[in-house]
This record gives sequence, structure tokens and C-alpha cells, in this order.
Amino acid sequence: MTLTVTGIRDARTGATPEAAVAAQAQDVWKVYGSGEAQVTALRGVSVELARGAFTAIMGPSGSGKSTLMHCLAGLDSVTRGEVFIGGTRVTGLSDSGLTRLRRDKVGFVFQQFNLLPTLTAEENILLPLSIAGRRANRDWYRQVIDTLGLSDRLGHRPSQLSGGQQQRVACARALMSRPDVVFADEPTGNLDSRSGAEVLGFLRRSVRDFGQTVVMVTHDPNAASYANRVVFLADGGIVGELVDPTAEAVLDTMKRLDVTAAGVA
Repeated sequence: MTLTVTGIRDARTGATPEAAVAAQAQDVWKVYGSGEAQVTALRGVSVELARGAFTAIMGPSGSGKSTLMHCLAGLDSVTRGEVFIGGTRVTGLSDSGLTRLRRDKVGFVFQQFNLLPTLTAEENILLPLSIAGRRANRDWYRQVIDTLGLSDRLGHRPSQLSGGQQQRVACARALMSRPDVVFADEPTGNLDSRSGAEVLGFLRRSVRDFGQTVVMVTHDPNAASYANRVVFLADGGIVGELVDPTAEAVLDTMKRLDVTAAGVA
């Protein structure tokens, strides 16, 4: 069965045209292994993610939320179905095409920060552009750095930064190319509550002030409450969504999904 989430809207204009869709999955299936070892991680998922919006993806352990994000971002291939980033069909791209897509159209923020320890904060931020042979727009660079409060940390290496500062460096790196979508995989998972709130606040401001599109996988109802919309997965399929969520509403939904999953098990 294909589950489709409808009612997609631009967070600022309320528009629903195709141009307002930053990323989408169409009847996506993902199967790992074969025979008795076969595992179906995604089952006919169709979803549109609005441009200029902050979307959280949630679900019980094993629901397929990280797999969906990896497929949407071009980090993993799909078994069946199609994935698009903007007007680019991700499904079927060559290795070089995927490399260009991830370099030019996608930004990543990971739980483990993924900073190079021998480089300064500034060098880490500019690294993807350097690899691509491109120069940073200095006005954009300064705007991001000032918004993140990193001006006095640019010469520091990761070991000289707190976890929250390292994640802010990772956020700046993700935004430097002005990507179509920033994918954040449990971005607050290794942070204390204060540092996590700072990172989430910046992600939300990047949507509100910069028009950025952010898609975040999280298990934390409070983190999800920073999003414009939460999409819930269970057993590899989409089972619901919340618009303008509160932490309490997200927690109640997750409790119901956990109970259902336990009942099925």
C-alpha cells in the first residue's frame, strides 16, 4: 500500500505549486538483503517536503526514518520508486552525478559533527567549497558566521571547541553552498539541552530568515517542536503528520506509535 501525505504548503506563503516542493519521494521502497535475511525498511513511501520549511521525521526504532532521509539525500539508493531534489531526479544518477548533487544541492549536519580535526573552524566551514574549486560569497559567509556567533572561534580547531560550537560549525558548513535542502540526522543527539536548543534555534532561524529548507531526523519530541511539520513513520510507512507541532502533541503521537509497534510485535 502506498501512503501519501497531502496538504503540503510553503511555510511562508501557504502555496502548494510544484515549485514549492524541495524534495520528494514517490512510491519508494527500500529492501536490504534477500531470502530469510531480507528486511523491508521502506514500504511505498510517497511524501513531499515543502521548500522554505523545517520538517522533522520521527518514528519508533526501526521505523525507517533514517533510511528515508538517506534515500532522499542521495546517500542510499532505492529499491523501487523515485526521489527528487527540486527538479533533479536523484534516482538513477551516476556516481559523478550524485557527487555533484551532494556538493551543490544538499547540505548535511550529522550527530557526530564530522569535522576534520586538523583544520580550523573556518577551514572546516569552507572545505566543501574548496574541494569544488569555488569561492565563498563573503557577504553570505559573514551573515552565517554572525548569526551562529562563531566570529571569535574561526581560528580554533575542533578539539578547542565545545560540542555545541562544533555543531554550529557543522551548520555553517552545511549552509555555505546555499543548498536546496539541509538534511540533519539527530543533530542534537550528542549535545546538552542548552547547546541543543541553540542549534535547533539556528536551524529554525535559517528557515525563517534565510528561506532555507531543513529536513531533520530526530527521536526527541522537544527537538521536533522546532519544526513547521512532523512526519511520522512506523514499519516503513508514513502513518501521520502534525503541522505547527508542540512537544506534548509529538510525545502523545510517539507514545501511540510505540504502543502499536509493541502490540504488533
